[in-house]
Amino acid sequence: MKDLFVGDLQANQSITTTFLVKSKEVKSKKTGEPYLALTLGDRSGELEAKMWDNVEEVEPTFDRDDFVKVKGLVQIYRNRPQLTIHKLRPCQDAEVDFSDYFPKTSKNVDAMFEELLRIADEIETRPLRELLMNLLMDEEFATQFKQAPAAKSLHHAWLGGLLEHTLSLCRLCKLVAQNYPAMNLDLLLAGAILHDIGKTQELAYARSLSYTNEGQLLGHMILELDMVNKKIAEIEDFPRDLKTLLQHLIISHHGEYEFGSPKLPMFPEALVLHCLDNLDSKIEAMQTILRTDPNVEGSWTSYNTMFGRPLFKGFNRNGQAASKKD
Repeated sequence: MKDLFVGDLQANQSITTTFLVKSKEVKSKKTGEPYLALTLGDRSGELEAKMWDNVEEVEPTFDRDDFVKVKGLVQIYRNRPQLTIHKLRPCQDAEVDFSDYFPKTSKNVDAMFEELLRIADEIETRPLRELLMNLLMDEEFATQFKQAPAAKSLHHAWLGGLLEHTLSLCRLCKLVAQNYPAMNLDLLLAGAILHDIGKTQELAYARSLSYTNEGQLLGHMILELDMVNKKIAEIEDFPRDLKTLLQHLIISHHGEYEFGSPKLPMFPEALVLHCLDNLDSKIEAMQTILRTDPNVEGSWTSYNTMFGRPLFKGFNRNGQAASKKD
């Protein structure tokens, strides 16, 4: 196991440790000589790094998604940590523990999955309950579902993130349905459980979070429609109208054409699913940005492209604007 993570680094600290290469660029100094601009990472976060010397010798020996061992000095540049690399060599996979480099949920995966199973098993509409239980009890799917991230970068972008997001969404659905007695909770919960299952096939997470060929070409909505249709075909006399409602929940849950929804939500459960899915993903994304913001000084994050604004870090226990030092 690594003994030093990105989240542990301090200014003016000399380090020797291993990282996963998240990005790699060869750039030119003012003199025309090359230098390396890297983004290095582990399960605790990411770190910008520069290598100024011996670039022509070192650059061909590694690439993005490779593990490297580096020796260098951590300094503060433009209000955030940056590593100046003095030495670098590639590492073999056998030299590292993969779990050190990929963020994962802090919650108990088995406990979350058991809660989701209980939610599915309590659904009173028999065809929906049978569909969901058949899916969740599929050993191959369950293994993938417990491990998959919910996104590549925007929200719940860690191992187990898909399960964490799905369960959170189910809890929100149950809360909101209490306020709207006419809501079909069974249908809403089924939509919540099924809305992102295609991400088990859309995303790859063996070395880094990326898209599979099917994910790039089709997207998770098309993939999960196919998955749901196959499971429905195994159930005798599954109501056709109910199948159509489930399909609409899946293809409308992004809520807007510009966000990839082929259809806009056209009945209350579809609208609620979209709104709560958007709420859960946005809240988790904002909390992650605040938690991992690299700025050392100040009470605001840098400008964030997802939200289109900087984010306020809040106040500390003394009622003063918080900073990373707090």
